Amino acid sequence: MTKIYAVIDTNVIVSALYSHKTNAATILVLNYLTQGVLQPLVNNEILAEYKEVLFRKKFNFSPKIVMEWLQFFETYGISTERTTTAEKFIDEKDIVFYEVTLSVEDSFLITGNKKHFPQTPHVVSPAEMIAILTLLKKDR
Repeated sequence: MTKIYAVIDTNVIVSALYSHKTNAATILVLNYLTQGVLQPLVNNEILAEYKEVLFRKKFNFSPKIVMEWLQFFETYGISTERTTTAEKFIDEKDIVFYEVTLSVEDSFLITGNKKHFPQTPHVVSPAEMIAILTLLKKDR
């Protein structure tokens, strides 16, 4: 299967860490990351947000698991620059995720908050990404 480049919105990681369903789309996205099917795209701002959000006391995530995921993204993520956009965003913190996605041709932004981003084919929900990966598998 062709490697697919993707920016993972923080809410996808949070949702996966909360989920107890092994077939939840968010968990499947993280599984595809660890299998090397999805290649994460990151930059220092995204890594800093992951760290800040995942360590929030309200989530009560295991520090060991958070550190493992942070290490994963630092080790396997491809660090890339932002490609500036003129699009307007509901939440200014979302811009970096979108602009990093724009920096690599044919990459995806996987988010649980599609409504916060421009409605383009490369902004997808976790379930949509799983459907894309399933179709690609069948085409092999």
